[in-house]
Amino acid sequence: MFAVFKREFQSFFRNPTGYVALALFSVLSGFTFVMQLSSAEVNISSEISTLRSFFLILIPIITMGFFAEDKKRGTEILYYTSPVSLWGVVIGKFLAALSLFGVMFINVFIHMFITGFLGGVVDIGSWGSVIVYFFLAALFISIGILASSIVNDQLLAACFTFVIILLIQLTNTISSLATAALVSLLAVSNNGASNDKLLNICTKISDAICWFDPFSKTTNFRSGIFSLTALIFCLSATFVFLFLTYRNLEKKRWTQK
Repeated sequence: MFAVFKREFQSFFRNPTGYVALALFSVLSGFTFVMQLSSAEVNISSEISTLRSFFLILIPIITMGFFAEDKKRGTEILYYTSPVSLWGVVIGKFLAALSLFGVMFINVFIHMFITGFLGGVVDIGSWGSVIVYFFLAALFISIGILASSIVNDQLLAACFTFVIILLIQLTNTISSLATAALVSLLAVSNNGASNDKLLNICTKISDAICWFDPFSKTTNFRSGIFSLTALIFCLSATFVFLFLTYRNLEKKRWTQK
């Protein structure tokens, strides 16, 4: 596993992928921090929250070539013949991508230091946002790895990851639209059911959709309110996507001709 991790992490800096991700993150984080400094209202939690919205771009860039490129080159056969287990391959790639995020995040730690040096406050909410950032990054990286293991083209893998992350970020909007549509449908086909009952049904459906939104589960961390349930949700979802990646590779191993 360590050999896979080392190879994948080093590969980020043998091609433009790692440098593009680092440059993009540095520009985004630096611009956000400078804008806050200019308004004399530095809020590290707000900066991290803004950067989380760019998972939509960063994650596909980082993960799109993990398996798709190997399949394109025909080198994925090495995963099935090397002494490293497939699970070790998946975890090694996952940790390499997460480590790259750690390197990128040095910018934010520098901003936290500057804020403290200038007399600003880096409160517990800021550290809560840091924790949430990495848990969410782990979740979305696992989605990107799964996408890369399914398709045979890097661009398709990036698009697949982009769409899934976009849908997750729009969970609340999708929930609101679905609820509104259902309210209209039930109102038209109302067979004597009370409005309160219809509203209760729609509310439960909306809550069920929102339950899958990791952003809403971790909002309170910005206020320094820590929830173990939210972190367990992120870890569990991460494990599920990594396990699906492993099962997908395992299936391909036994279907190789």
